[in-house]
Amino acid sequence: MKDVIFKGCGTALVTPFTDDGEVDFETLRKLIDFQILEGVDSLIICGTTGESATLSTEEKKEIIKFAVQITRRRVPIIAGTGSNNTKTSIELSKYAQSVGADGLLIVSPYYNKTTQTGLIKHYSSIAQSVDIPIILYNVPSRTGLNIEPSTCLELSKIKNIVAIKEASSNISQIAQIAHLCKDNLHIYSGNDDQVIPILSLGGIGVISVLSNLYPKYVHNMVYNYLDGNLSKALNMQLDSLDLINSLFCEVNPIPVKYAMSHVGLNCGKTRLPLVEPSEENKERVLNSIKNFENATR
Repeated sequence: MKDVIFKGCGTALVTPFTDDGEVDFETLRKLIDFQILEGVDSLIICGTTGESATLSTEEKKEIIKFAVQITRRRVPIIAGTGSNNTKTSIELSKYAQSVGADGLLIVSPYYNKTTQTGLIKHYSSIAQSVDIPIILYNVPSRTGLNIEPSTCLELSKIKNIVAIKEASSNISQIAQIAHLCKDNLHIYSGNDDQVIPILSLGGIGVISVLSNLYPKYVHNMVYNYLDGNLSKALNMQLDSLDLINSLFCEVNPIPVKYAMSHVGLNCGKTRLPLVEPSEENKERVLNSIKNFENATR
């Protein structure tokens, strides 16, 4: 059985920006402390929700180092170090390890993509360059490339490849990964609307967007399931569906950053090419927050 980096809720943390578009480290400090106070089980830094695509390599390094220092081992810090350039990913992964990150989240190569054989070589090369645990990240809707179950099986044979964030939305595929890999590759839901279904297949948690807003709620939902309170966990999943759907009414993290600004967690706007949500979607997000909070009081 592979080591477990965390069980429960890992927040895919937004990256806050100042009005002039620079990384806002003081707000990042506040967000990290808020997450930990609310009982989150891990923090994922510089992932998709953290707008990694518009962060420079130097900014990523600064954010990862800062997050490790501020967190002070209170929860695991998992650094997003994926790239469509294997050499770049190795460089950033080695840096993350050197400053104390507890694990790595590595998205599959995008745009130039590769074959399944190329995926195995890509991930193997990165894994050989570091000692800390790696979470594969499968999100074919963004990358145009699916990590197939047979590829997961091969990668699960590598000691420090310990888990996968599965955001394919393909429950049949996730079941096949669980069947093939068993305890050699832990599964995290990469979709907030599929937390309970993936836990039912043996998953151990979620890497969540929703928990930027409500970390305690998502933590409790996962642990209700893991502790055997299945009906309570299911109701929590269903009660949050409308809000979850509203958080993905436009490209993530556009809606969640807008939502955060209206619940006392202002973290600035997104960087171009991402822009503010439409007026219609702003209203949808705010109504969903109101309905969620009324339903879960």
